[in-house]
Amino acid sequence: MITNLVNDDPVAEVARLREGVSQLRVSVDELMRAATTADKEYREVLEAYRMFAHSRGWLKRMEHSIESGLSAEAAVEKEQSEARARLQTVPDPYLRDRLHDLDDLANRLLRILTGQGRETGAKMPERPILVARTIGPAELLDYGRRLRGVVLEEGSIGSHAAIVARALAIPLVVQAERITTEALNGDQIIVDGTAGVVHLRPDESVATAFRDKIAMEAQAQARFAALRELPAQARCGATVSLHMNAGIMADLPSLKGSGAEGVGLFRTELQFLLRSTMPRRSDLAALYARVMEAAGGRRVAFRTLDIGSDKVMPYMRRPDEPNPAMGWRAIRVGLDRSGVMRMQLQALIRAAAGRPLTVMFPLVSEMAEFLAAREILMREIERERHLGHPLPETLEVGAMLETPSLAFAPANFFRAADFISIGGNDLKQFFFAADRENELVRRRYDTLTLSFLTFVQKIVARCAEAGTPLSFCGEDAGRPVDALALAGLGVRALSMRPASVGPVKDLIRRADLGEVAEIIATARRQGVENLRPRLLSYVDQLPRD
Repeated sequence: MITNLVNDDPVAEVARLREGVSQLRVSVDELMRAATTADKEYREVLEAYRMFAHSRGWLKRMEHSIESGLSAEAAVEKEQSEARARLQTVPDPYLRDRLHDLDDLANRLLRILTGQGRETGAKMPERPILVARTIGPAELLDYGRRLRGVVLEEGSIGSHAAIVARALAIPLVVQAERITTEALNGDQIIVDGTAGVVHLRPDESVATAFRDKIAMEAQAQARFAALRELPAQARCGATVSLHMNAGIMADLPSLKGSGAEGVGLFRTELQFLLRSTMPRRSDLAALYARVMEAAGGRRVAFRTLDIGSDKVMPYMRRPDEPNPAMGWRAIRVGLDRSGVMRMQLQALIRAAAGRPLTVMFPLVSEMAEFLAAREILMREIERERHLGHPLPETLEVGAMLETPSLAFAPANFFRAADFISIGGNDLKQFFFAADRENELVRRRYDTLTLSFLTFVQKIVARCAEAGTPLSFCGEDAGRPVDALALAGLGVRALSMRPASVGPVKDLIRRADLGEVAEIIATARRQGVENLRPRLLSYVDQLPRD
């Protein structure tokens, strides 16, 4: 607990803060050096973590608080509280997970400033399970492989801590409500990282069932690994392309290991949201070039900035909007503030440097928006040509279909787009009028409801008529049964988190998409509202290799 809230000497407090930050950076650098021979995945995580530690904007905000009269510790705590408040307003769970690193850095800096180490004198038990509200990647690395499991009240499976836990083969469960108040030191606990379930003080029957499940999971993982280099080809002969979602360099090592064919969605917001000033074009170009190099020639679809409403850059005036999710965001901001879009497109063109380039614009609601954005891109291509810079070998320009209105756009739109990517998360919330951040309604509606599947089938038909490639990106693409239904409707490309590629591929290879299509058609004729029970029954009857 911080007791000295104000300072008597701002100059001395700023110096003390800088010394603490310097020690913090040294500790992060030491972690980097210790990881030089370790798994590449969490080396990449530490590089991103190091970026936060060296953020000049972060330090300047704390220095400004000290100049206003706060002590160094109080300034750190103030910045930490404001960062947590910002976390609550960011709708994208991916970005929230990345911003948790700032919380972890603040905790480490506070320990340095207050002289409180991590050692409490308590003895580490055998096969320890760590229970906490949240944890950052560096703190998790401090524990290392001594831990047998981690249970957190906050966070998600896409967080940096989850990436590190996966790299260290430590089971991790997030969103375990009240676990820090319910669990006591010495309690027995079972952590099921695959299902995201925690059993606190389990009886023997639960423990026996869990041991049996571990044996079955080991067999399943071996099966997924064996499929890594094989296509997601169904028994009927149809093939579905499986891609992964990413947003930072730390995600790219998962590309090869997951068996994904490429990156179906690379989010570009993070580099803009975590800086106190607009990033330079050269910095963005260097980052995008590293992404392409890390992809090793595989296709990477770069989504232009999806900012606005709650995802507002610190250096950009935030409008007051009653309904931010349906407000001034994504392509609407890009077209109204075309200077930012032009700069990002220039960076992408220069990053390609003669390689193929794939760009897609988010939240397109009507054809005119897509044509205007594509025209800006083509003007930048021409500008780069006049400057003598190498142009992309090939150029794909696509749109994310996230609003129902775009499904009814003129046929010319579908012919004009090189590809369409259904943004499933946003499309569902607009289709069902259910805010995906509202716990009261977000689980109320099912992807496998006939009305939603019929709507997706309409999009499939319109793309097929125009000969335009179609993909589906979002959480549902990574759920095997949901992915199977989408493939049965005719969606032949899915983009998901890396860990989902194996299970989705396994199910598709065991299924017949013609049979899935017939199940959907029969349900439609019979007036069945939800297809999940029928598809689950079908999956249960499928043979296993």
